[in-house]
Amino acid sequence: MRMKGKLVKWDTEKAFGFIAPNGGGNHIFIHKTAFSNRKRTPQLDDVITFTLSKDKQGRNCAADAMYSGEKIQVKQAKSVSKFSIYLSLLFVSAMTIASILGNVPFKLLYVYVGLSLITFTMYSFDKSKAQRGDWRTPESTLHFLSILGGWPGAAIAQQILRHKSKKKEFRFIFWITVILNVTALAWLLSSHGVHFIEIFR
Repeated sequence: MRMKGKLVKWDTEKAFGFIAPNGGGNHIFIHKTAFSNRKRTPQLDDVITFTLSKDKQGRNCAADAMYSGEKIQVKQAKSVSKFSIYLSLLFVSAMTIASILGNVPFKLLYVYVGLSLITFTMYSFDKSKAQRGDWRTPESTLHFLSILGGWPGAAIAQQILRHKSKKKEFRFIFWITVILNVTALAWLLSSHGVHFIEIFR
């Protein structure tokens, strides 16, 4: 759920300020990087819509902020990364075909599909918590699920749910987990991992 408020303080030099939410309550911290339109300089009394998030210290802050009147649907649609979705679907499809041909154990395919569903659900829960201002799921937990094999579900969730898709640091670590997982899979399917692959047969 998006919130709405008025910008009551802005430090141009430090590029941050505070929003007074409509209906009252504590002022919400906002950094310029939270705005989708960063070309515009925030001004006092600007009406802003935003989602409630948490910073690294667990404090409330604004995210996905837009000036009142801007079209959120159009901007979000343009930012969806089809590459992540196609890559995930291509990977799962390739695993499925390889399983049918007998090159990959079906149990290993089930592990990837199961973990992807669990990871997608965790992203959904975390976004819901962020919107309510509740205690968030640690990013380390999401990355752990990805490196175990849930990265296809994570990649799809980031784009479909529009969650964790704009944080560069998070995305960087996420793609590292993808590379590590795929590398481990390649080793497992090679002659070096033949003894370990038996676990899934």
